[in-house]
Amino acid sequence: MDVNGKLTHATVLVVDDEPASRFAIESVLSRAGHRVMAVGSGAEALHEIDVRLRKGNLPDVALIDVHLPDMSGFELCGLLKERPRMAGLPVVHVSALTAPPSNRCQALDAGDEAFLTVPAEPEEIEAAVRSAVRAARLRADDQALVKRLTLLSEMIVTIQAARSLQELVDVAADGTARLTGTPAAVFVLDRDDQLYRGLPRDRPAVALPDEDADRAVARLLRRLSRGQSGVQITTVPAPLWPTGFFRPGVEHDARLALVLTQEGRAPVCLAAPTRGLRRVGPEAGALLAQLTQATALAAEPLLMYQVERHVALTLQRSFLPKPDHLPELPGVNVVVRYVPASQDTEIGGDFYAALKAGSRLLFAVGDVVGHSLEAATVMVEIRHALRAYCVDESDPSVLAERLDRMLQHYHPETTATVCLVLVDPDTGRTLISNAGHIPPLIIRDSGSADYAKASGPLLGVGLSHPPPTELFLEPSDRLLMITDGLIETRGTDLSTSMDQLRAAASGALPGLDALCDTLLDCFGADRDDDIAMLALRLG
Repeated sequence: MDVNGKLTHATVLVVDDEPASRFAIESVLSRAGHRVMAVGSGAEALHEIDVRLRKGNLPDVALIDVHLPDMSGFELCGLLKERPRMAGLPVVHVSALTAPPSNRCQALDAGDEAFLTVPAEPEEIEAAVRSAVRAARLRADDQALVKRLTLLSEMIVTIQAARSLQELVDVAADGTARLTGTPAAVFVLDRDDQLYRGLPRDRPAVALPDEDADRAVARLLRRLSRGQSGVQITTVPAPLWPTGFFRPGVEHDARLALVLTQEGRAPVCLAAPTRGLRRVGPEAGALLAQLTQATALAAEPLLMYQVERHVALTLQRSFLPKPDHLPELPGVNVVVRYVPASQDTEIGGDFYAALKAGSRLLFAVGDVVGHSLEAATVMVEIRHALRAYCVDESDPSVLAERLDRMLQHYHPETTATVCLVLVDPDTGRTLISNAGHIPPLIIRDSGSADYAKASGPLLGVGLSHPPPTELFLEPSDRLLMITDGLIETRGTDLSTSMDQLRAAASGALPGLDALCDTLLDCFGADRDDDIAMLALRLG
């Protein structure tokens, strides 16, 4: 069909055992611009179809004589429609005799589009072909639209399940490509002007757009979204659209569907090559608009969480002493490490502290259970409470009891783990109170490494804490305290991970920095939780 929906030409299978009739129909259709494949029997027709199935060159319509030498035209119609990709073939049955109503009913039951009595006027034959092909193509278009709408619904469900902005643009790009059958790209520009870009998984990894291309898209989105409301569908010509988003090294005019989120006012954009969308049909723009709106709705809570996470990170880091700003701790060398989880991971409540407690030194590493802004604020309260309590109390088990009561009173739904270590630098005497946390690891100069035998209930549950565990550190010993974010792995028993940590620590080079760096290299990559480490040695 042409752009106005008018049939221009078609490939027509003519099945008629009468050479004169076959020739007459072929002549009429050929003069009208159609391509004709004429055969004289049902067997020949089935063979021709099988050959064309292999070549991928199928007819658009079949004109089949009702009376064939080897089978009826109705039987041939049924056999043709059983072939792969042939169920939608429009069929016009032809009869040289006046057909009784029973024949016409049988033809309709066999799946034909029309019944034609010959001889007929050339215009009537041509009109029957046009009508059959038009009806079949409209059915095919309707089926394709239903398929796209079903796919759109599936894509919206997938998009709504995205857990991060990067995952969102990735799945939206896959969905756009599947929905349109074209290459695609999806973008979200957050309030800090960070551009999140998603490309379909099957896009070749060679010649990916560079940072300059991303900056050009970000500028374009800012300009197009200024003062915008609703979904905007626009075309950006190739000179203004960076090369390579759709295909490596290829320029395209881009069709953009752009909308702003309600909350963050962040532009959300779905893009596809204009030329490819023309093949989809007039509904391509509407489908893109719906998918863009769904992506924007899914982006809103993720953008809000991003703001909350930024606040929590700022709060958490502002209250944790920087590694190079620890208080003066005479008689003890201390090294700390704090590694936040990946950007897409929720904020945790990990913390560390190094405090003076009279002539002795108090060290703490802990973790508030949960991942949220609330966990970060409770972490801050625990650190401040610990600083206040240790002014007139140094016994770590007493401190643990007080922290436990504080949590029960002010945050009855919150629990936390903490390990408290009190060290006398002059004698090496060390007292350890462990509230549900991983116990400290003592690495001896001989290369052996053992966990301190210190355990107790976590904070916030109201259980009494046992007296502290006592041990003595030698000047060459290293004591290591960590949060479970360093070693906890889904599907792996924590005791197994602790054994692996002990083996790695015993093989680390001398020195506190070397110990921490070795363990981060071994365990710290791509972690889903924050990591806090504190290592100390007398000296």
